[in-house]
Amino acid sequence: MKERREYTKAFKESAVELLVNSGRKIKDVAEELGISPENLRRWRREEGEPGPNQAFSGKGNPRDEELARLRKENADLRETNEILKKAVAIFSLKMPR
Repeated sequence: MKERREYTKAFKESAVELLVNSGRKIKDVAEELGISPENLRRWRREEGEPGPNQAFSGKGNPRDEELARLRKENADLRETNEILKKAVAIFSLKMPR
């Protein structure tokens, strides 16, 4: 079984830059660098995605963490909104004098 290799962020960025600037095929650039064409394809795709943790972490997809954080924040804001709506309804009732 092949041992899994990990690449530095700088190497990944350089590989993608070489691919983009050379105008050559992914297969040719990957072969020259001694990496899998699929790795190079994935790095190029990840680099194109916006966000503070663009890509190249080497451990999962950074978008997954951000998406989970945003979903939790959205749920918290919805809950807060519902609580405020109920409070307005309660305080807007005419109070007997």
